[in-house]
Amino acid sequence: MTRPDFAVTDVHALRNRDLRFLIENFPEPGRSYTEIAELFDRIPTTVESMLDSEFVLRSILDSRELLLDVSPFLFFNVLLRRVLGSGRAPLDRRVIHYLANLLSLFVRADRLHRIAPHEREHYVYLVEMIAAAADADARRRFLLYSHIGNYSLYLTGLFPQWIEHRHRYRRRPVDMDYYVEFGRAYFERASGHPLAREYRLDEVFLRLALLFDHYQRALNELSRRYLQAAA
Repeated sequence: MTRPDFAVTDVHALRNRDLRFLIENFPEPGRSYTEIAELFDRIPTTVESMLDSEFVLRSILDSRELLLDVSPFLFFNVLLRRVLGSGRAPLDRRVIHYLANLLSLFVRADRLHRIAPHEREHYVYLVEMIAAAADADARRRFLLYSHIGNYSLYLTGLFPQWIEHRHRYRRRPVDMDYYVEFGRAYFERASGHPLAREYRLDEVFLRLALLFDHYQRALNELSRRYLQAAA
């Protein structure tokens, strides 16, 4: 059974160019290849420390051209750590990896509106996804539950002004509370699905359900501080 593309909760989504970027921008230059190999033998602890490094953040923010050298997963991973603060337990880090991967996927509009990559059917409204989940088989239901949570968090986190503008001035019936309530509810449903345990997403989804507002506000801050400023 193919693992869903959103089911990422560790550093192994980093690409070779990301690891090279981390090494080159970590404040310990002059290492030999042997030392570097020993360094990465201690993955993921070493990589987690690098992702938290102020030096890596500065390297990413000081030059937009450098973004060509890293994946979106690394870019969002570093920024999420700044808006979520320090003192993270292992589950907190897993949630960060999950969200960094999610943002990397959803920057492509075609993926945002599809339950799985490359499928023909696309969804724009939550009500369509909820209706589809009611008639789906077990695996499809899990994907839909997950997507409803992901979609709701992404929109409320990065585009709250768009939601409020449509609600207030275009008389759309859904507001922020609508997305928050459904996002929280469907992350909780997804957390209880057997496939969530298989993909080690059960605790991640439950954390996102219980602390939906917290992660939404963090994404609001990430958008305001880093994405809007770069636009």
